Amino acid sequence: MELPEFSLLLIQGLLICLARVGAMVAAIPVFSGGQVPPQLKIGFAFLFSLLAFPVVESFLPAQHLQPLELIILLVQEAFLGLIVGFLGQLVFLAAEFAGSIVGYQMGFAAANVFDPTTQRQIPLVSQFQSIFAILLFLSLDVHHLFLEAIFASFEMLPPGSLNLSGGAIPMLMDVTNHSFILSVRLIAPVLVILILTKLVLGVMSRVFPQLNVFMLSFPINIGISFVIMGLTFGLVAELLTEEFNLLSDRFLQIFNLL
Repeated sequence: MELPEFSLLLIQGLLICLARVGAMVAAIPVFSGGQVPPQLKIGFAFLFSLLAFPVVESFLPAQHLQPLELIILLVQEAFLGLIVGFLGQLVFLAAEFAGSIVGYQMGFAAANVFDPTTQRQIPLVSQFQSIFAILLFLSLDVHHLFLEAIFASFEMLPPGSLNLSGGAIPMLMDVTNHSFILSVRLIAPVLVILILTKLVLGVMSRVFPQLNVFMLSFPINIGISFVIMGLTFGLVAELLTEEFNLLSDRFLQIFNLL
């Protein structure tokens, strides 16, 4: 006679677990891209929810919830998962934004390619920076941090305890602001050299009026930009690695603030 009640609690717990895990899977960098079939995302989210359920079952509500209460709780769980994914996506957005600025300054403003991750046209250099960040993300096993964050989130933030009135929103704004600073740091050497190059070309155009500086600037800017990008490749990798290593601390911080 107790089997139906147990089944309802089991289904309710699985739905709550699936809402948080599914939202995290949908927002995890690389895996959330458009190149991954939706069927694979749904299957992975459901499979990982089944694997995580026995571990986090003790943190789930032990009583039946009303339909409206359950819907509100599922929305909260999905929102929490999206917040965790957003923290990881900011690093990739910074790398992509840095590439778009460099591409515009070096003369690749109209050279766009289709990005299967975001399903839109992005500058060529942005695609290069994005792919490099993805390869570094996978080589450092940063995606494992998101799987660990799932279990840590249930322990530190049980379902139904989400609270946005604390310092979570200011913390997200600070991290977003930091991502813009990161994008500038990634391209600072290239921008400085390009500014100096344009300054030199401007002086040359005044000294030699017959010199076609406009046509001369394209190959010079492109060549110098590629050289400086190659020389600073290690610096970019170091900055991105530092940001990826900070993700675990940011996850713990956001869980404490929510």
